[in-house]
Amino acid sequence: MKKTLYLLGSLAMIGLASCSKNNDPGTNPPVNPPAVTKMDVRGKITKDTHWTADITYRLRGYVYVDNNATLTIDPGTKIVSNKDSAGVLIIYKGSKINAAGTADKPIVFTSAEADPKPGNFGGLVIVGSATGNGNHAVLEGGVDTEHQPFGGTNDADNSGVLQYVRIEYAGKAVNPGDEVNGLSMYTVGSGTKVDHIEVLRGLDDAYEFFGGSFNAKYLVAYNNADDDFDFDDGYHGKIQYAISVKDPAFTDNKGTSGDISNNFEVDNTTDAKGYLLTPNTFPLLSNFTTVGPNNATGVSADYGYGMRWRRGAKFILANAIVMGGQKAGLDLDNDPTAQYYIAGTSGLKNSLLQAVTSPYKVDKLATAGLLDAAGLKALVEGRDGTKSFTAAADIMLTDPFNNAAPNLLPKAGSPAIVAGKFDGSLSDSFFDKTNYIGAIDPANDWSKASWIVYGK
Repeated sequence: MKKTLYLLGSLAMIGLASCSKNNDPGTNPPVNPPAVTKMDVRGKITKDTHWTADITYRLRGYVYVDNNATLTIDPGTKIVSNKDSAGVLIIYKGSKINAAGTADKPIVFTSAEADPKPGNFGGLVIVGSATGNGNHAVLEGGVDTEHQPFGGTNDADNSGVLQYVRIEYAGKAVNPGDEVNGLSMYTVGSGTKVDHIEVLRGLDDAYEFFGGSFNAKYLVAYNNADDDFDFDDGYHGKIQYAISVKDPAFTDNKGTSGDISNNFEVDNTTDAKGYLLTPNTFPLLSNFTTVGPNNATGVSADYGYGMRWRRGAKFILANAIVMGGQKAGLDLDNDPTAQYYIAGTSGLKNSLLQAVTSPYKVDKLATAGLLDAAGLKALVEGRDGTKSFTAAADIMLTDPFNNAAPNLLPKAGSPAIVAGKFDGSLSDSFFDKTNYIGAIDPANDWSKASWIVYGK
């Protein structure tokens, strides 16, 4: 017999079970309560709440964790959404998420559909109280008015723990340029622990970080439609060990926006704000391996660059492999971005670079003669010690363009098997000092761990 339980309040619990019976005809057979295996979640969570792996939680629309509540999610728990609502989980400032999965039992956000598609699940949004530069005034993606403001003054703010988490089939486009990404982090502080995350087959960006100072390790972006690593609004954290792999045929609908899909797209502020608001977007990054479509058969015309640094962003990217970009490998836009590179504030250091067209591109400059592709090449390969390659095969990764099962392990003799350089700002204790460049240790390929999924 089927039974359904309902819990009053913001949560509706749906359980399906058969009743067990005592076969003694002389007694009334006891009825066990039905096991609760599914729970619908709506509205606000305003007190400490614990989600367990024996229940599947279905988000119905936007769900807000608020009022300084902590949402604890056990290893192995699944959180789902159907395409009719594309549920979004928002951890709002003052509240926390404690989502500590394990390698064997990751926490999975995914589609509830039998035939899952990008956009079935809305996304995961975390909002902290660290600093940003005000480039965006409110949260993107149709969030209610009460939960739109973000930003603060505490760079050490703690929004909780996000470990061994996989986010599948995310993305929610409310209006052009107004979307929910796979994982959106708004002014999240350095007290937050973030590592071992995969975002796959999302309809928009894999990761977008709006300001904030949190650090992260082991991030995977696989087959997402727009940018994989999108930083803006003054994000100034550190990241080590990250992978970006693009499906050649899959980009989001760009319409007439002129937008393109990149492995990196990093801004400080919009054109209208003059690029120079502070704190400046300035990520410190090491040991990335990013794989673009490399002109594969059927490649979307909406693919752009391996890296697009623009609108006054600063950056350090070191010990990285960037390959397969369509329009260029490294693109600098706008005068301030170029000036930061000329001054040595920014740098692509000790890395390997390849693209279908030229590895280097400089555009949207207002000052004639400030920098061109040849001048950028001289700085990158001379001052910063990066090497460029005409053919991707010369970087000697095992099988990087096998999209269904990418193998990013360097082969014997690869130029990636060389000591990393961790000087200046990269001497910080956050960064492991590797004897290789790129994301993958030739002696220990973490990208083959069970918490990471390919082939979707």
